[in-house]
Amino acid sequence: MQPFLPDSPKDIVSSLEKQGYITDDELATALFLLIRLGKPCLLEGPPGVGKTEIALALAHLLDTDLIRLQCYEGLDVNAAVYEWNYQKQLLGIKLQESEQLSLSEKEAHIFGPDYLLKRPLLQSITHPKRPVLLIDEIDRADEEFEAYLLELLSAFQISIPELGTIRATHKPFVILTSNRTRELSDALKRRCLYHWIDYPDLVKEMTIVKKRLPDIEIDLLGQVVGFVQKLRKRKLVKMPGVSETIDWAESLLALGFSQLTDEAIDQTLGCILKSIDDINLVKAGNP
Repeated sequence: MQPFLPDSPKDIVSSLEKQGYITDDELATALFLLIRLGKPCLLEGPPGVGKTEIALALAHLLDTDLIRLQCYEGLDVNAAVYEWNYQKQLLGIKLQESEQLSLSEKEAHIFGPDYLLKRPLLQSITHPKRPVLLIDEIDRADEEFEAYLLELLSAFQISIPELGTIRATHKPFVILTSNRTRELSDALKRRCLYHWIDYPDLVKEMTIVKKRLPDIEIDLLGQVVGFVQKLRKRKLVKMPGVSETIDWAESLLALGFSQLTDEAIDQTLGCILKSIDDINLVKAGNP
């Protein structure tokens, strides 16, 4: 089976739509260039707008594996790139005690590939075919780790002191996401294509929800999405994303509501608002 190779961004739009992912021409262009040029793509935007979903959809579109690295404060090389299997190394040293090997030969053996535990970044460049590598919420990681990524993003290689430089067998398709909790370095941005994903407008969000919930009545769909759109204009602690809109609509259907009544809103606000301050604010007056 031939791998998917789009001729234009419109191929991306139509192919993703068949999977239930609604995109626009600008995002499709960024993904098209990611595939064609092999350059990493940085996706920034508020939480819940579908940045992570894009990587999942792209992996399905390209019929390849998704390798995900979830970033967090304190993320280090051992968790992201590689780690030595110390227990296996100790066992290897014990087994070598009776063998007539030099110290350098013993070291070469226990620091060989058989004792190496591959973490997501190393997995991505040694994968048997081009995977999609998702580096999720890079803004949560420390600046030191961000600097470590530069070698991978520019040369698609990783340096391991005991083994030397390991170059990509097949260059992964790299997507980085950021909620912009901090500003990323210029060095990282220079190595990436860039696209900002904002909350969708009313029509696009209705299309997204309808794609996920085809049985929803158009009246309820319009009421739900319209309500969420108004919520985003208020000063909330946590803005509801598209995923919350879908969850809320699905919950209303499961509860048997066909209209967005006050009762329905009061019973299900926890589906879209994840802060008691936001819930009390909305209950105090309609958006």
